[in-house]
Amino acid sequence: MARTKRAKGTGNGKRDPDRTREAILAAAQAEFAAKGLSGGRVDEIAARAGANKRMIYHYFGSKDGLYLAALERVYEGLRGTERTLDLDHLEPEDAIRRLVEFNFDYTRDHPEMVSLFNNENLHRARHLKQSKKVRDLHSPLVNLVDGILKRGVAKGCFRTGLDPVQVYITIASVGYFFLANNWTLSAIFGRDLGSDEACRRRRAHNVDMVLQALRT
Repeated sequence: MARTKRAKGTGNGKRDPDRTREAILAAAQAEFAAKGLSGGRVDEIAARAGANKRMIYHYFGSKDGLYLAALERVYEGLRGTERTLDLDHLEPEDAIRRLVEFNFDYTRDHPEMVSLFNNENLHRARHLKQSKKVRDLHSPLVNLVDGILKRGVAKGCFRTGLDPVQVYITIASVGYFFLANNWTLSAIFGRDLGSDEACRRRRAHNVDMVLQALRT
C-alpha cells in the first residue's frame, strides 16, 4: 500500500506544524475511509504521514478527535470547491444545472468521501454532531441555494415555496445514492453503471429530474 509522503521540515531543520498536521489529516482520511473508525489504526496513520504518534495526540487529542477532524476536512473540501462555481452570476436554471453536475462529479471523484459519510451514518453522526465548523460551512450554502431559487421565482422559471435545504438534499442524494450503491445496482440490473457513459447519462438524468421538480 502506498504511503503518504513524509511531512517535510522547514528550511531551518524544524518541522512545519501546518504541513505536518495536513499530512496527518490526509493519512487519517485515507485510513478511516478504508477501514472505518473502529478498524483504523493510529499507528498506521502515523506511518502514512511520516509523523510521530505523539504528535497526533498533541494535535487532535484522541483517535475520535482525529476522526472528526478528518470528517471536517472532507466537508471543507466539498464546500470550498462549491464556492468556486460562481453560481451567483449564472441564470437560475444554469446555476442549478451546474450545481447538480458538480455534485455528481465531485462525489464520483472522491470515493473516500462516500466511505467516510457512510461510516459516520453507522455511528448516527455521533462525531459530526460535535462539529460547529461543519454547521457553519453549510449556512452559506443554504443561503446560496435560497438566492438561486428566489431569482428563479422572480424570473418565472421556478415555482414558489421551495425549501433550499430540501432542494440541496435532493441534489446531493440523486448523485450520492447512484454512486454509493453502484456495485449493487450494476449487479441487480445487469449493467455496468460505473462506466463513463453510464455516469454521463445518469448525470444528465439527474439534471433533468431536479429542474423538472423546480419549474413552474
